[in-house]
Amino acid sequence: MRNKLLYLLPLLLLCNSVEAKQHIPDISNTRSVKGTFVFKDDSASIAQHYQSPTWFRNAKFGIFIHWGVYSVPAYGNEWYPRNMYDSNSDVHRHHVETYGPVDQFGYKDFIPMFKAERFNPEQWAKLFKEAGARYVVPVAEHHDGFAMYQSTFNHWNAAEMGPKRDILGELKAAILHEGMHFGLSSHRAENAWFYNMGMKIPSDVRDTTITLYGERIGRPGKDGEMNPDPGQYPGSNERSKREWLMHTYELIDNYQPELIWFDWTVGMYPFRKTFYKFLAHYYNSALDWKKQVVVNTKFGYGDNIQVTDIERGKSDKIRKYPWQTDTSVGKHAWCYVNGEENKSPDQIIDDLIDIVSKNGNMLLNIGPKSDGTISDEQQRVLREIGKWLKANGDCIYGTRPWKVYGEGANKGTAGYMTDNKATNYEASDIRYTVKGNSLYAISLAWTDGNVTMRSLKGMRVKGVSLLGSGEHIIWKNTANGLLVKFPHQKPNEYAYAFKIKL
Repeated sequence: MRNKLLYLLPLLLLCNSVEAKQHIPDISNTRSVKGTFVFKDDSASIAQHYQSPTWFRNAKFGIFIHWGVYSVPAYGNEWYPRNMYDSNSDVHRHHVETYGPVDQFGYKDFIPMFKAERFNPEQWAKLFKEAGARYVVPVAEHHDGFAMYQSTFNHWNAAEMGPKRDILGELKAAILHEGMHFGLSSHRAENAWFYNMGMKIPSDVRDTTITLYGERIGRPGKDGEMNPDPGQYPGSNERSKREWLMHTYELIDNYQPELIWFDWTVGMYPFRKTFYKFLAHYYNSALDWKKQVVVNTKFGYGDNIQVTDIERGKSDKIRKYPWQTDTSVGKHAWCYVNGEENKSPDQIIDDLIDIVSKNGNMLLNIGPKSDGTISDEQQRVLREIGKWLKANGDCIYGTRPWKVYGEGANKGTAGYMTDNKATNYEASDIRYTVKGNSLYAISLAWTDGNVTMRSLKGMRVKGVSLLGSGEHIIWKNTANGLLVKFPHQKPNEYAYAFKIKL
């Protein structure tokens, strides 16, 4: 690991000075003599040396965790800390009725209530392993600015307040113990503007000594709302450049994550030069660690230097480069909220298969309660997915796309924020994956009859079996494609994966 003091000490000295806003040390190049300098902080250099990690391409399925102070009110969603300061919102009305006016009970006052008294990282990790996950991505810091890790720069953190535990560090140890890959997400860039609504009304956000509430930047919109100003996004002002790099480098050096996931603010144009500094530092650090690492962003960067993530949505085609869907078991929020409606295991498994057939991964989110427990319903969904993957994992893990992703009348949903609605698939809706000499044709529904796999027309087939089933499978080549008869007994309650030897 590099000597952090080489780049952190100058920053600490500058943190509260006027000069700090005018000058930022070149953090990405202030490194120990042992540090690797393969990647430079420009897209051409990064593209020249970057390769998508094999472990990520093989893993296919990961768990995302949204857990923090916003789990205490458990109302609306994880944007509660912003919306509670919007006097026109239902969240604001709920907050005032339940906790009192926002100038008397602000978001910071939830922190002592966030005790995590039943949090057991080992139990969580075992559950995620049972679910079939190959990597786990806890939120290190969400928009609210409360760090779930021990931080030198952000004293609003779980090790000093609330649980008084290094949540991220404990999760990392448990995740690695179970043989999964450890990642994290940082939403630090969103914190700068997240609380600006509180500047419009009497609230504790107006107390600028409370650093939890970020820079409070923004501009009045047509409706009077304080909207983030593209000219003030983090990365376009000196203070934001300094603070974002400080916090992100600290996570990299102290926790050595194999994946870092970012929300949308980092994709804005003013942020990009700063982001290239981060990419170079992270990728060079990974070379020192002898690890392959992944960065996820939603837009703004090429697929040849990071992995694009589609929030709550899917692709409608096979993509040349690996990509990812981040989605959630819950339909309405990423964190735990009372009255959440959860997706069924069937819907999630169908989506996973569709995503993998198009060269993608699924990062599936769960939202624990504030005490550190995971709801029985979300545990049930995870275990059902794990049961299916235990029998059918050969058609998912380590596979690659075939020449076509699939066939059938029902294409399913595609695009950003589209996956809440389940598709009613039929047995003739097939998705294909390939591994070695085996082609997997996964039927997304059951039939007591036959299906004809038209994409296999004219291909020489040696044999067909059904994963999880011991029955002999009847098949034959026809003029229309490969006809396959389903067995008498269902091997499971969800999708059905035929293994075809070519």
